[in-house]
Amino acid sequence: MTGTRRLGGLGVSAQGLGCMGMSEFYGEADDTESVATIHRALELGVTLIDTADMYGRGANEELVGRAIAGRRDEVVLATKFGVVRSDDPNERGVRGDPEYVRAACDASLARLGVDHIDLYYQHRVDANVPIEDTVGAIAQLVVAGKVRHLGLSEAAAGTIRRAHAVHPIAALQSEWSLWTRDIEAEIVPACRELGIGIVAYSPLGRGFLTGRFTSTSDFGSGDFRRFGRFAEGNLQHNLAIVEALHALAADRGVAAGQLALAWVHDRGRDVVPIPGTKRRRYLEENVAAAAIELSEEDITAIEGAVPADKVAGERYPEQGMRLVGR
Repeated sequence: MTGTRRLGGLGVSAQGLGCMGMSEFYGEADDTESVATIHRALELGVTLIDTADMYGRGANEELVGRAIAGRRDEVVLATKFGVVRSDDPNERGVRGDPEYVRAACDASLARLGVDHIDLYYQHRVDANVPIEDTVGAIAQLVVAGKVRHLGLSEAAAGTIRRAHAVHPIAALQSEWSLWTRDIEAEIVPACRELGIGIVAYSPLGRGFLTGRFTSTSDFGSGDFRRFGRFAEGNLQHNLAIVEALHALAADRGVAAGQLALAWVHDRGRDVVPIPGTKRRRYLEENVAAAAIELSEEDITAIEGAVPADKVAGERYPEQGMRLVGR
């Protein structure tokens, strides 16, 4: 992959690789193919590898650790802490207290098999702990050499400002795609004012914008994409978006997902999308999207085909929506 981008003071490839689906949420796992996908990403020049301690209840960090063993200097390694899981798969807790931050970091380092994390995110903001306390604890990890750069995920503009006043925040990771544009009004301007990079997760709308899903029956066992925008009724409504995007992509001779991903790349030099995949063929398709150049006419046509205010359904179930924008 040609070109690099900056997340605050951290240089990364123009596109990263999200590893969540390799271990959970998107159907059955295939560790062999997932490791091969990570290796192929590195061969293609993708340096930013993204995981979290809650993905697969630690299994994803272990997988990433095995994949990058012996290749640590090729990787900008990002992981997250803060989401606490229970036996109920629909319940999520959040912790940001300093004691938990320190323990979570040590646990992640052990699972990843590394001595430092390049970019350490608070996965969700803990409403019961001042952000200053949480960021202060991560800053101590920087002093200890365990963390290089700090990040937040799905945080509100005011929270980002308060956090950045304690220690420079390199990146904000939030959902951003053609059908999820919530952050554009307040959060993106705040990040740009402060020099914070933006890591866009689910830039392909959890795969929906690729056109590979036309019915809930397309999702295999263990796939969590059966809520909100993917629920019966909403899914059928939203398919019109993909059909319009497909028509534009066909005119350009590219895949619909590539066009959607190129749109995210075009948001700015401070934006790094991290499409997730566990298969090499989709990885290669995604990486190729970084080379697509869009004109102003292209942007107008794409945004006209995918009007964000016409999307049916929320992006998370109710419990998940309560954890974003804090």
